[in-house]
Amino acid sequence: MIDWLDLRPILDGISWVVVGGVATRAYMPERATQDLDILLHISDKDEVLKRLTEADYKVVSSLSIHGFSLRSPNGIMLDVLMGDYNWLSEAMVNLKEDMAGYPVLDLPYLVLMKLESSRTQDLADISRMLGLATELMRDRVRHVISHYAPQDVEDVESLIYLGQLEIAATKSENISRNKIPTSPF
Repeated sequence: MIDWLDLRPILDGISWVVVGGVATRAYMPERATQDLDILLHISDKDEVLKRLTEADYKVVSSLSIHGFSLRSPNGIMLDVLMGDYNWLSEAMVNLKEDMAGYPVLDLPYLVLMKLESSRTQDLADISRMLGLATELMRDRVRHVISHYAPQDVEDVESLIYLGQLEIAATKSENISRNKIPTSPF
């Protein structure tokens, strides 16, 4: 597990959540990623930027979406995404913690956000997370998607199916590797 930036002391009192590749480790094995992405309400932009710069974070650039990239004092990149999603307030009261105790989006909202971006890596993340999810969690995802992005319901079902295939193939491969070969004699 990579030891990412602990922003909790800096952003105390502000609603924020880890998203992106780091958030996925709450739902699937950790994958390589180059930066930490956080999401917050767009109305908190100025206060967050003030606190981060006071903590010696340096602004590197603006993002093509609402937000900016910063470099931490120890060189780790931080992308601050600012949202005004119609589901964000609801998502901020239903947070999950990853294994390091960082606040991450609950799976239904993380899927919703990654669906919206539609990048190849995001779709792969969704497939893996949903392939590993319980049926109860998948039903929660289905509910949120049908409410906030009904046009994506069929895509989510396809990603669930692909994720289940991948997980089944991985399990089968692991079982085959662990078999002791028998002698033909």
